[in-house]
Amino acid sequence: MTRNFAGLLTGRRTKYLIIVFWLVVVAIAGPLAGKLSSVQDDQVKSWLPGSAESTQVLDKQAAFSSPDMLPAVVVYERPSGLTDADKAKVAADAQQFGQLEDLDGQVQGPAFSTDGQAAQIYVPLNLGPEGWELAGSMVDSIMATAESGANGLEVHVTGPAGSAADSAEAFEGIDSTLLFATIAVVVVILLFTYRSPVLWLLPVISAGVALTCAQAVIYLLAKHADLTVNSQSAGILTVLVFGAGTDYALLLVARYREELRRHHDRHEAMAVALHRAGPAIIASAATVAIGMICLLFAETNSTRGLGPVAAIGIVVGLAVMLTLLPALLVTVGRWIFWPVRPKEGTAEPTTTGVWAKVGRRIARAPRVTWITTSVVLAIMAIGLVQLDATGLTNKESFRGNPDSIVGEEVLARHFPAGVGTPVAVVSNAAQAAEVRTAFAGTPGIEPSSVREPVVRDGVAYLEGTLTSPPDSPEAYDTVERARDRVHAVPGADAQVGGQTAINLDLQTAARHDRNLIIPIVLLVVLVILCILLRAIIAPLVLVATVVLSFAAALGVSALVFRHVFGFGGADSSLPLFVFVFLVALGIDYNIFLMTRVREESVRHGTKKAALIGLAATGGVITSAGVVLAGTFAVLATLPLTAFAEIGFAVAFGVLLDTIVVRAVLVTALNLDIGRHMWHPSKLAKVPDEIPSATAPEPAPAVR
Repeated sequence: MTRNFAGLLTGRRTKYLIIVFWLVVVAIAGPLAGKLSSVQDDQVKSWLPGSAESTQVLDKQAAFSSPDMLPAVVVYERPSGLTDADKAKVAADAQQFGQLEDLDGQVQGPAFSTDGQAAQIYVPLNLGPEGWELAGSMVDSIMATAESGANGLEVHVTGPAGSAADSAEAFEGIDSTLLFATIAVVVVILLFTYRSPVLWLLPVISAGVALTCAQAVIYLLAKHADLTVNSQSAGILTVLVFGAGTDYALLLVARYREELRRHHDRHEAMAVALHRAGPAIIASAATVAIGMICLLFAETNSTRGLGPVAAIGIVVGLAVMLTLLPALLVTVGRWIFWPVRPKEGTAEPTTTGVWAKVGRRIARAPRVTWITTSVVLAIMAIGLVQLDATGLTNKESFRGNPDSIVGEEVLARHFPAGVGTPVAVVSNAAQAAEVRTAFAGTPGIEPSSVREPVVRDGVAYLEGTLTSPPDSPEAYDTVERARDRVHAVPGADAQVGGQTAINLDLQTAARHDRNLIIPIVLLVVLVILCILLRAIIAPLVLVATVVLSFAAALGVSALVFRHVFGFGGADSSLPLFVFVFLVALGIDYNIFLMTRVREESVRHGTKKAALIGLAATGGVITSAGVVLAGTFAVLATLPLTAFAEIGFAVAFGVLLDTIVVRAVLVTALNLDIGRHMWHPSKLAKVPDEIPSATAPEPAPAVR
C-alpha cells in the first residue's frame, strides 16, 4: 500500500467520504444479509459429491418417490411385553397416521417384534424442499398422537424425519447464538487487550459491517450464481469474519498507536501505519482467501461451497478494516485510547515488555530452543494415531441423547438393525431379476426384505434391509459388497444408494479432498511467501513450522476428543478443515512477524531484527491469536459434535501457533539461521549484528 494512497484513505476530508460510503453500503446490504438463511441448502445433495454413486441413485429414485420424502419410524416399546391394549393402540395410531396430508405413499405397519416387546410404524412423509426445517413440527405432531393414551408405553420417533427434527433443533437459532456469543468473546478480549472502555467499539462495529456486507454478497451469489451455502458454512462465516477481521484491526491499531508516539498529526500517523502494516495485512488476508478458494477442488459439495463463502468473508473483512476502521480512528482522535493515550515522543512500551524479555532468553541458546520446541511438538503430534476421522454415527453426531437416537437404539434391540434405513438399488429394467438375485444374496442384507423390483420408464428400483446398524463399519462393508455384486451383472448399469451408501461416499470423498487439497494449499502458501518475503529459505522454514504446529494441534485434539470429551470419533472432514484454517491463519501470524523482521533486517541484520520484530509484534499477535481462538471456541458450545471438534481443534491450534510456534520456534530459527533466511535475495548479504543483552529498541519507521 503506497504512502499517498494510505494518506488518501485517512485524509482530513476523505475520511468522512469513506464513512458515508460504508453507511450507504450497509443500508443496502442489511436487508439482503437478512435473507441469507432463506437460500441455505441443508438437503442431502448439498453435502454430497456430485459424481458419487449414491448421488446418482438419489436422482433416479425421483421416478419412484419424491426426492423430498423424509420417512419417520414410530417405535413403541414395553419391556414387560406389549399388551392387547397396546397392540390395539398402535394399530389405531397407524390408521391415524395414514390420514396425514403430507404423505408420500402408504403408511406401513404396525410391525411387531418377535420378542413381543416392541412395534414400529413406517410413515413416509413429504414435507417439500424445506422438509429438513419443517420436520420438527411434524415429528411433534406424530409424537403427540403416539403418546396420547400410551399408558406407560414408551414412544420414540426415529428414522430420517426424527434425525432431521433433532438436527433442526440443534441448528435452531444457530446464527444468532454464534453471532452474540462471538461478539461477547471479542468484546471481553478487546477490553483486556486495550484496557480502554471505548476503543473496542470501533473494531466490533467494523466487524459487524464486514459480516453484514459479506452475508449480502453471499446471498446474491447463492440466489443467482448457484453458490452452495449451508448451515455449517454460514456458521463458520460468522466466526471467521469476526475472528480474522478483529485480528486485522488489532494489528492496524497497534501500528497506529506506535506511530502516534512518533507523529503529532494523527492523520499522518495513520497514513504511515497503513503504509507499513497494510501490505502485511493484505498479504495475510490473501493467503487465507486463496487457501479457502483451494477448497473448490473438493468433490464434496459442502466443502466446495465453504471455500468461496469463507474467501468472501475474508476479502470483505479486509476491505472494511483497511478503510472504515482507519477512517473511524482518525475521526475520533487520540482520546479513544483513554485512559492510556499515546503521546508524541513517549517511549514505545514493547521495547521493555514481556516479549522483549522472551527474545533475550531465546537468544542465549537459539539452536537448543528450536530443537527442543520441535521435539515437543513432534511428541504432541503422536496423538494423531488416535484420530478416528472416519465419520460420525448418528449417535456420535449429537452431544447428548436426542429422541431419534433413543428410538434408533430401541429399533436395534427388537428389529433387524437396518429397518427404517434401507439400502436402495437401481438398474436397467431388463436385468432387474438378475440384480435382485445378486443383491439379495449379498452377505449383510436380509434376503427376505428384498422384494420384487418396481419398474418405471425402463428403470428398476428395489430395497433391502441391513442386518447391521446402518452407520456401522459392518454396514459400509455390506454396501461395498452389494456394489461389487450388482456391478458385476452384465448390462444392468446397477447402482447402490441409500443413507448408508451416502455416508460411505462422504467418507471416500473426504479422503480424496484431504489428499488433493492439502498439497495444493501448501504449494499456494509457499508461493505467496516466496513472493512476499523475496526469499526461498524463510518460506520453506515457515511452512514447515506451520505443518508441525498443525500436526501437534490435531494430535492433542484427538486425545482430548477421545479421553476428555468422550467423542466416539471425528467427522471425516475435520482434518481438512482444521488444516486449511490453521495453515492459512498460522501463516498469517508468521507473515506479521516476518515482514517486520525483514523491515528491520535492512538496518540491523536478521538476528537483531528477529528480537526487534518479536518485541514489537509479540503482544499484538498474541492478542490476535487469543481473539481468533476465542471466536472459534464458540463453535465448541454448539450441541453438534462436528462443530465442537472444529472449534476446539482450531482454537487450540491457533493458541499453540501464536504463543509457541511463532514466538519461540520461528524466533529461535531466525536467530540461528540469521541472514541466510533471506537467500537468495540481497538481504542475505547484510551482516548480522550480535543481539544486545538489553531489550531491543525498534528503529523509527521510515518516513
